[in-house]
Amino acid sequence: TLFCERSTSCMVLVLVLVLVLVLVLVLVLVLLLVKSKHQRKSNSMELWIIATLFAAFFQTMRFMLQKVLASATLSTAGATFARFAYAAPAVVLLAASYVWFATGSVPNISVVFWPYALWGGTSQILATACVVKLFASRNFAVGITFKKTEVIQTALVAFIVLGESVSVVGWVAIFVGLLGVLLLSGPTAPQGGRWAFLGNHTVALGLLSGLLFAFSAVGYRGATLAIQTDDAVLRAVTALAIVTVAQALGMGLWLALRDFAQVVLVWKARATAVWMGLASMLGSLSWFIAFTLQNVAYVQALGQVELVFSITASMLFFKESITVRELTGIVVLAGSIVLLLLAT
Repeated sequence: TLFCERSTSCMVLVLVLVLVLVLVLVLVLVLLLVKSKHQRKSNSMELWIIATLFAAFFQTMRFMLQKVLASATLSTAGATFARFAYAAPAVVLLAASYVWFATGSVPNISVVFWPYALWGGTSQILATACVVKLFASRNFAVGITFKKTEVIQTALVAFIVLGESVSVVGWVAIFVGLLGVLLLSGPTAPQGGRWAFLGNHTVALGLLSGLLFAFSAVGYRGATLAIQTDDAVLRAVTALAIVTVAQALGMGLWLALRDFAQVVLVWKARATAVWMGLASMLGSLSWFIAFTLQNVAYVQALGQVELVFSITASMLFFKESITVRELTGIVVLAGSIVLLLLAT
């Protein structure tokens, strides 16, 4: 099948995981929203941590499904478009439902929202295309790892654009995490010298995707802050709905003019792509909630736990081997996350 080339049991397992985790996510977010209305600010800190963990998990699932689509029938652009096209309807439904049942009114949106949203949305499209392209060069876990250079780049971009600073302990956590990333992204059999992999085009592509994702995260943080309401979830769903619909329409038009056959293939791949869209929607919602509540650099740093999820996915679904070096990198990343939580 398109969903898993190896066996139908893989498809059943992933579908069950998606459905169970969707229910868990909805229940957890509802409970946290109820608590946040009646308890102190510290609960917002709880929410951003939980939202980031969910975001990392669903992002891994989405990239895993994108890899299957890209390697099966879709081009890089086609797999990227599928991610937005199948997420948009779910996001709009979610936003409309939240406004109708929870708030009863649409929030006011500042003029500065639009340039931030455009910058973030465009950067995300280009960054997603870079990551899909990475899958053709390295295995799944390492492809995701190269993207994780976004953490330190996000801290720098957020400081320049939003004026958000990072504490000393926070910077230590970020650099420890970067060490873990370097351990994870080293080749299993380097050629041309110990540091030859630094000249690899895949590394350059990974660094570019990291920078673009940094632009995207900072843009989305700025966009959510420009929505005039104290409800963090309302900010998140409003910004997410506007951005995702614009991404789907813009990229759909571009792809229809450049390669209409891919649009047809995206529709034919709906049995898999619809699940990718659901995972994308849940992951993006979780990221937007976290960006609304916390310094974007801290959110991205905690999001490095995605590497653990991606390595697990590599082992279980793509039968890719994991080296001692990569396991060491996981331990180092875990240490950086502990430092990060101490910093916040």
